[in-house]
Amino acid sequence: MAERINLPAGAARAIALNPGERVRIVNVEGHQVVDTWAFAADDADEYLSMEHSRSATYRILFKPGDRLVTNQFRPILSITDDTSPGIHDTLHAACSAPSNVFYGAPDTHPNCEDNLKEAMAMRGVALVHVPCPWNLFEHALVAPDGSLSDEPSAAEPGDYVELQAEMDLVLICSACPSTVGDISAGPPRGAAIDCLGRSDPT
Repeated sequence: MAERINLPAGAARAIALNPGERVRIVNVEGHQVVDTWAFAADDADEYLSMEHSRSATYRILFKPGDRLVTNQFRPILSITDDTSPGIHDTLHAACSAPSNVFYGAPDTHPNCEDNLKEAMAMRGVALVHVPCPWNLFEHALVAPDGSLSDEPSAAEPGDYVELQAEMDLVLICSACPSTVGDISAGPPRGAAIDCLGRSDPT
């Protein structure tokens, strides 16, 4: 049986994973965007990198079978399954107090950048730099002219992305609280992380 960690709307959770352990990030009620980061367990300066992973896979949307890499080009996560429509933005920065102000929202509104910093601080790590997150279930589109647009997440209730750790790491997921635009098709609903254990139990 999987151990479920609830991810309340607008909140973040961090879990440690060893190589071979798998998790599912579950869109419990549908349409919730989940900002996701992974850091090497022994060095927060090495982390899941969207730009390096785009170079490693040579695409901007990742799919099952892909091995995502760190900013040192070392494998950190593999995608083992995806029951969603498969659109997970790799381009947008995490929402933050400054971005809220930029888009005309209050700087006091909860945001994923602060969620990440708080989750890492609880593990004794003070982040100086916030990497670009992997925005699971976020439906961001690139038009032929290079412009970007956002649509509400198309993830249905119960859709999930299954990941396998490729190194000792800390995974942080934030149920995005942003109300700029309509990326989560309304107010944040929360999500869940199902811990599945190892893919090759012995």
